[in-house]
Amino acid sequence: MSIISTVNVKVPATTANLGPGFDCIGAALGLYNEFKFTTDADGLIIQVSGAEAQKVQTDDSNMLYQAFAKLYQYIDITPPSVKIEIVMGVPLARGLGSSATAIVGGLVAANQLAGVPLSELQVMELAIAMEGHPDNVVPALIGGCRLAATSETGWEICDIPWHENIVPVVAIPDFELSTSEARRVLPTEFSRADAIFNTAHLGLLLRGLQTGNKEWLKAALQDKLHQPYRKSLIPGYDAVNAAAVAAGAYGMVISGAGPTLLALTDAANTRPVEKAMLTAWQEVGITSIARSLPLDTQGATIVNI
Repeated sequence: MSIISTVNVKVPATTANLGPGFDCIGAALGLYNEFKFTTDADGLIIQVSGAEAQKVQTDDSNMLYQAFAKLYQYIDITPPSVKIEIVMGVPLARGLGSSATAIVGGLVAANQLAGVPLSELQVMELAIAMEGHPDNVVPALIGGCRLAATSETGWEICDIPWHENIVPVVAIPDFELSTSEARRVLPTEFSRADAIFNTAHLGLLLRGLQTGNKEWLKAALQDKLHQPYRKSLIPGYDAVNAAAVAAGAYGMVISGAGPTLLALTDAANTRPVEKAMLTAWQEVGITSIARSLPLDTQGATIVNI
């Protein structure tokens, strides 16, 4: 039986991979989806507001509700009837973890409404199982920049220190790119040289993020496992990359599966980098929104209980 009847959950957007950290590293960003769950409802009711609200499913196929029901099924309790109110802040299918916000939001809300039967670790494991990989759902749940690796007993989650001078700048285009499409272009095998390249550059990335060393970050954001293949799906990628670097960015990567592009820079260069990325895309006929976002260190939060 539910201890409370209403819960509000706020979940941050995420950026995954950060270049060489394919499918294992991600960071939470200061952009949010908000979800309100009320269990004294007459059946399932889903109401959506905010950007792209019309694209969100409002029946039981909705990912947020699927996650909500998943937790109840896991604890062997029939999910209650629920009204869900969604306020969209994270754009869909843009490489900013919109599906992760839904998975995490649904699981966290259900856990609260069910009386917190599961630990944060158990909720995280359910989220990873639903998403299929940890890079988005882990930082969406617990915030910060996180590296996830499997162990003999499950998952090991490592906090990655993020230097205060490093600012993420996202350029979000007005077209979508599904994760499944972005995965289809990837080869099934990689050379030993490419594996070694990414191993070295991931190590350098971790040190660069910790220290803020500009030269390390310039080198570290390079990748050979996914970006060389995915950039063909993003018109203007090379032009936006060149513009961002010329404006003072340390480098640029594809955010998650794309098409959002993410540059890392320092606070003094955020405006020039934003403008340069916008202009470069405009010159190839693509409208976009560019903004600097802080690193979110809280993850999913329960508000107004």
